Amino acid sequence: MLEGLEISIIHKKNANSITGEFRIDSDYYKRHYLLNESVLHKLNTNKFHSYCDFIKKGIFDLPPSNYLTEGVPLIRTSEIKDPTINFNTTVFISETTNSENEKTILKPFDLVFTKIGAYIGDVAMLPSNYSEYNFSQNVTGAKLKEAKEGPFLLSFFLSKIGRNQILRSLMLSGQGKLELDDIRNYEIPIVSDLLKNKIKSIFDLRDEIIVQSNSNYQEAESILFKEINLTNFELSKDPINIKTLKESFGITKRLDAEYYQKKFEQIIEKIVSLKHDYLSNVVEIAKSIEPGSNHYSDEKEGLPFYRVADYNKYGLSKPDKELTASFVDDNKDLIAKLKPKKDTILFSKDGSVGTAFLLRHDLDGITSSAILHLQVKNTRQILPEYLTLALNSKLVQMQAERDAGGSIILHWRKEEIEQVVVPIIDFKKQEQIAELVEESFKLKVESERLLEVAKKAVEIAIEMDEATATKFIKDNTI
Repeated sequence: MLEGLEISIIHKKNANSITGEFRIDSDYYKRHYLLNESVLHKLNTNKFHSYCDFIKKGIFDLPPSNYLTEGVPLIRTSEIKDPTINFNTTVFISETTNSENEKTILKPFDLVFTKIGAYIGDVAMLPSNYSEYNFSQNVTGAKLKEAKEGPFLLSFFLSKIGRNQILRSLMLSGQGKLELDDIRNYEIPIVSDLLKNKIKSIFDLRDEIIVQSNSNYQEAESILFKEINLTNFELSKDPINIKTLKESFGITKRLDAEYYQKKFEQIIEKIVSLKHDYLSNVVEIAKSIEPGSNHYSDEKEGLPFYRVADYNKYGLSKPDKELTASFVDDNKDLIAKLKPKKDTILFSKDGSVGTAFLLRHDLDGITSSAILHLQVKNTRQILPEYLTLALNSKLVQMQAERDAGGSIILHWRKEEIEQVVVPIIDFKKQEQIAELVEESFKLKVESERLLEVAKKAVEIAIEMDEATATKFIKDNTI
């Protein structure tokens, strides 16, 4: 009668959370959480707060009018999707605003957690790109007493033992959130300084690889800008541009003043002065679907469903949502058609508009309707790697800013995307760019592999012993 049900029997006196709070919600006592707890209780551990000077939430009620394009990075939940921070969406605050919020200033190697929202429970370590950081109210910041602990602590929280602690502590009522007291009381296994140093060496190597990856990508961009004489090009900052009604609304059907800024005209004039084409002429553009939240699966056993937040120009991350098996079974033919194939360029039209990523293999999943699928028509005229870089460059990003501006929620209409002007440079130069982009991508993949090595080494140290973990590191970092 009870076959297939998962049942855990807990004595009332043991029905407590890691903070000692009485809990009777059944999900808290799922078998894998209890197994996780038993593993930790066999180890010598310290509470996470013992490694920290503070664990607190970030700046409260900081309006977007404070956001700048340079200064002190303000870490928001969007940056924490990458365990070592994704700077693609970063906004900055002034030194003055940062000083006014000195109690939440963080340094390199400190940790940040997403405490609310779609990606609740994600954790990241601040890299050494900047000397100081601050963070928003939807983020929990942990200022470490010793920076050298950061790589080990991050690796532990990414491991299945550490991750399960985070998932278990999520509040289940209403909108989920991570409570500060739960984070403070996470149990951290005590390991040797030798292992911590080995983990740190992995991160040091990873940093070197990321620097080289970024350098290759920047070199590829430089070739493009040099080819179209944009290297030292100064864009107009003039806020005034006089147009007749015939020259403006009569052509574009747009009356928002921002659309007619001179800088947008300059960039288009620059591209069309050279060999160019419209995007609709060089690619086939296909749309995906929006199944609806009622078809999302919580069991993590369905079909991966990629949304705009699940990728950037450097790669894909594991999607937060999956589609139910029943939806997949009912729509087999449609899903087979919608799965993006190798060499498809994913291109966002909503949210972070204009983000392009080239698939290097068939994708086992589908994308949301906010992501278009671009397929190059003639690869002897334009290479997918080159086109992807061009789409991510300011040449196209400014066209996105012009077209999608003027609305609260950014939306780039397919009809406007079809009219994007793309420079067509010498094919030999395209090949140079493609080679650099691919090398950059391979290095990025290697950096992700090293992160997995660090995570796996911590798991081996916990489940087996440190000697085996050290050997694993040696065998996988040569």
